[in-house]
Amino acid sequence: MIAIVDYGAGNISSVKKALEHLGADAIVTCDPMQIAAAEKLIVPGVGHFSRCQSLNKNLRSSVLESMRTGRPFLGICVGMQWLFQGSTEAPETPGAGIFSGECSRFPAEVKCPHVGWNQIECNGGSRLLHGINNGAFVYYTHSYRAPVIAETSACTEYGGAFSAAVERDNIYGVQFHPEKSAETGLKILENFCAF
Repeated sequence: MIAIVDYGAGNISSVKKALEHLGADAIVTCDPMQIAAAEKLIVPGVGHFSRCQSLNKNLRSSVLESMRTGRPFLGICVGMQWLFQGSTEAPETPGAGIFSGECSRFPAEVKCPHVGWNQIECNGGSRLLHGINNGAFVYYTHSYRAPVIAETSACTEYGGAFSAAVERDNIYGVQFHPEKSAETGLKILENFCAF
């Protein structure tokens, strides 16, 4: 069973519908006991990074313990940004600190937010992006982006390169929305379901 963590951020129903389309057993929950019992976790999110304050306050220990025990975790959009140390969007709200670095706003010379289809360049060897071609288009809607780090498994160029996807062991994150990225996105979610 996949637990979709409800911490008050948007886009949860779209993620659940995409998983149901793939035949996955998924629930939406804010119950720490259900999170602890889940085989896999997804933390989606659309909105301001300050929404992670609710995640930190009520569910942080359950989510981090699930990660620590090796269960597959997928952060989507704000859920991926939460994996970093924080964001300049809400400096008072800490991230999980799984990955080093801080998320920051796009530079003034590009239109912000970054909304619509853009390409990803995969670094190779990614489990989550297995079967996804370089140059595949995915759907974005965000104003802040994560830096490129050693664990970056795919990049996108928009006002400079940023992390489109990150992964380390059982922990995965994508800045784009696989649930809105047509066949490419469904393939990525299918890969995650198979872990």
